[in-house]
Amino acid sequence: MRLATWNVNSIRSRIDRVAQFLDRQDIDVLAMQETKCRDDQFPFEPFEERGYEVAHLGVNQWNGVAIASRVGLDDVELAFPGQPGFDKDAGESLISAPVVESRALGATCGGVRVWSLYVPNGRALHDPHYAYKLEWLAALRAAATDRLRADPAAAVALVGDWNIAPRDEDVWSMELFAGKTHVSQPERDAFDAFAASGFADVMRPFAPGPGVYTYWDYTQLRFPRREGMRIDFVLASPALAATVTDALVDREERKGKGASDHAPVIAEFDFAPAR
Repeated sequence: MRLATWNVNSIRSRIDRVAQFLDRQDIDVLAMQETKCRDDQFPFEPFEERGYEVAHLGVNQWNGVAIASRVGLDDVELAFPGQPGFDKDAGESLISAPVVESRALGATCGGVRVWSLYVPNGRALHDPHYAYKLEWLAALRAAATDRLRADPAAAVALVGDWNIAPRDEDVWSMELFAGKTHVSQPERDAFDAFAASGFADVMRPFAPGPGVYTYWDYTQLRFPRREGMRIDFVLASPALAATVTDALVDREERKGKGASDHAPVIAEFDFAPAR
């Protein structure tokens, strides 16, 4: 099974590139983040023409997650158990309430439970969104741990844009990012907690770094200057991680006109899809 995750940064703007990527890389399952559209706006047809089923969760021009699979798409969940919401109007309205955002979508694809995840950005260390990010990660870890506790042999993939650079080598300049989100110790501890629960970053052994990135800002020529961050990951449960045979970042998709600011991460597993 070839599984990929990609923050496409607007699926309607990138659909031609995404379709060509599926063909070129022979992808079985693609998890997407930042689709930035409602369900009725999602371009299903190019996927269906290629034999993919698609599940999408999106409400507006923000966030949005999807899974496209040609090996089955079953038991779709629109949020993970206990997923917290964010109250963007906290303190400004007596009737405001947290909203569970379009950030997590799960489906079983060929026997693998795949979660497409768009982890909150955090914005700044003292912003309420940062506390929300840590709460969100803790709830995700609890849900994932409960799944493994119930079935230690479960094949589970937690994939997507984690908005965390877990090691110094995962960002081009620690000096530049000092005191900012994505590299703070609480965020890194939250990411490392998944490893403590049994989930493995399957790409790092195949692309150890430094200098291996998945995101480059559009500004200041970050991509040609190789000034990026590694913030997109495939974390696999023990049963699934034991079958990984290769993993890589497809930097070609960050090149050229109309590229997303993220590149896809691809992992290949010697795990025969149940069709």
